[in-house]
Amino acid sequence: MSEMITADLVDLDLSAETKEAAARALAERMVTLGRVTDLEGFLADVAAREAQMPTGLDGGIGIPHCRSEHVTEPTLGFGRSAAGIDFGAPDGPADLIFLIAAPAGADDAHLTILSALARQLMNAEFTSALRAVDDAAAAAALIRGDKSPAAAASTAPEGSEPAEGSQNSVAVSAAASADTATGTTTSERPFRIVAVTSCPTGIAHTYMAAESLENAGREAGVELVVETQGSAGFTRLDPAVIAAADGVIFAHDVPVRDKDRFAGKPTIDVGVKAGINKPAELITEVRGKAARGEVSAGSAPGTPVERSGDSAEGYGTKLRKWLMSGVSYMVPFVAAGGLLIALGFAIGGYTVNKAPSVMDHFMWTQADSWGALFFQIGVVSFGFLVPVLAGYIAYGMADRPGLVPGFVGGAISLTINAGFLGGLAAGLIAGGVVIGIQKVKIPAALRGIMPVVVIPLISAAIVGFLMFVVIGKPIASAQKGMTDWLNGLTGTNAVLLGALLGLMMCFDLGGPVNKVAYTFATAGIAVANPSDSAMKIMAAVMAAGMVPPLAMALATTVRGKLFTQTERENGKAAWVLGASFISEGAIPFAAADPLRVIPSAMVGGAVTGSLSMVFDATLRAPHGGIFVVPLIGNPFLYLIAIAAGVCVSAALVVLLKGMRKQAPEGAGTGVADAATATKVDPKEPVAA
Repeated sequence: MSEMITADLVDLDLSAETKEAAARALAERMVTLGRVTDLEGFLADVAAREAQMPTGLDGGIGIPHCRSEHVTEPTLGFGRSAAGIDFGAPDGPADLIFLIAAPAGADDAHLTILSALARQLMNAEFTSALRAVDDAAAAAALIRGDKSPAAAASTAPEGSEPAEGSQNSVAVSAAASADTATGTTTSERPFRIVAVTSCPTGIAHTYMAAESLENAGREAGVELVVETQGSAGFTRLDPAVIAAADGVIFAHDVPVRDKDRFAGKPTIDVGVKAGINKPAELITEVRGKAARGEVSAGSAPGTPVERSGDSAEGYGTKLRKWLMSGVSYMVPFVAAGGLLIALGFAIGGYTVNKAPSVMDHFMWTQADSWGALFFQIGVVSFGFLVPVLAGYIAYGMADRPGLVPGFVGGAISLTINAGFLGGLAAGLIAGGVVIGIQKVKIPAALRGIMPVVVIPLISAAIVGFLMFVVIGKPIASAQKGMTDWLNGLTGTNAVLLGALLGLMMCFDLGGPVNKVAYTFATAGIAVANPSDSAMKIMAAVMAAGMVPPLAMALATTVRGKLFTQTERENGKAAWVLGASFISEGAIPFAAADPLRVIPSAMVGGAVTGSLSMVFDATLRAPHGGIFVVPLIGNPFLYLIAIAAGVCVSAALVVLLKGMRKQAPEGAGTGVADAATATKVDPKEPVAA
């Protein structure tokens, strides 16, 4: 196994002026040593990670990092800039730049070493030594731990980091036992905090936040134990440690695993960078909450979806995340139910919806019976759409306590014919009601029954009352009005709607705007007998969603010189992804060159959406791409609409790329473009 950093990976006179240039300079050293196989592909991965969140830290540190399939072994590059480079840190440019390259399947041992480095970066004496060193080999040795400054003796050497805070856990656990045995009260012992840190990559920020919080805890005279949920795995805190804690700090940008363990305690929930940059403030804040008796009634505030960002996010951002929570959980029901219903019609014919229950009549040898079976299973699956939507919107707002009132409100929405709009309203109301209840100060003796008895009872009653008596009828009227409007769309109006939906489907390739259009379409067919207008909308949405990846695949085929080798390889996969209605297949192209790819995709999507409406194509299935063409009304014209949009998008992207000043074969589109890429999440469940 090679050393993670050597003198060849150190540049003590880094002349780059931008973070993109700095990453390129250090990455080129990795390529020279054979540790990175594709420079442009790796830099695109670095830029995509940088686009999620700036990697600059207070204290003049920049730590760009990513996992990439183009990395052969975990590698660390170090550069020192005299002028400083802006990595987005609040206190200004960074002069110490660390580029961490981890393979897509990096082993735990290497990741543990990287976590140790991240902790060392919180040590001022370590960073001072790096600023003073004048030899590349000495700098590499210092970073590896082979040659440490005298002050570094107080920090943990490589390989000696405790197992995710296990040493501190033992100390606190012992202290808790001592308190129990002697009857010591909370006021006679130090304030105790348990914390969880995590970041999207799980390599750097996770451990830097942990070190920063632990240092601040020592300075404040607080017993603070951190559970680092990083890429190297994590060891759960001892339940006795959690039980003895007086407060909880979550500093994370990805879901906190097993969050319910921390329920019923004063809780601060922030992004991971807050844990790095303002640990003392977080400790003061959680102590203040404890003094006021503010605790979480159920699990800690927020959810894995809604709490994946900073607590200072605006209301609009939070609202989008809440709604996307409901949509992401609803989509699998849409796909399963819609495809089963479509399959039922394909096997049993268009009268299958009038077939008797398969419980009363089912013949194993008759195709009609199998068609009826698939159709009836699909209808049952569709029956969950609105309750699931409402339940998981409430979950996005209030975590598990929001599920009961959310599902109840969604079911009531179906009962009163308020449909999809009613489900949205029920979810938001349910989440708001639960959040309100959680803010009420509850005696300690009642906290145990709050999440399982009190909150479900009160919240379900309130949501049910509001849906049945107050807002149900207006929402049902609005739902009926929208349905009537859709059914009345003809001519120019239908064509314009198709163009608008096509633009939305291709704008962010699986992001929020894409999902709004997709959810709008699936809501229309989420009934046993959808209208022709609803099926036309579904057809237009799916057709437009297939355009971006197919267009990029075609462009890389006809003008491969305009694309990097990595993009040409991605283009081969994009044929299959596009044909399967997976818009995310175009994300690698959009991330590398958003200003050319996204507008081109949108124009083609608008053309396809409009033509699909003009051709009166219909679709009952919410997913499937070309594999459900037999279930499409006017399938030949439908395929022509898709082909037209693909050709338009491919021609535009080729034209725009060809107009660049620099377009040699193998040239990349630039990390600068990638850093400004539309923020889409490749891990998001595929909705279109």
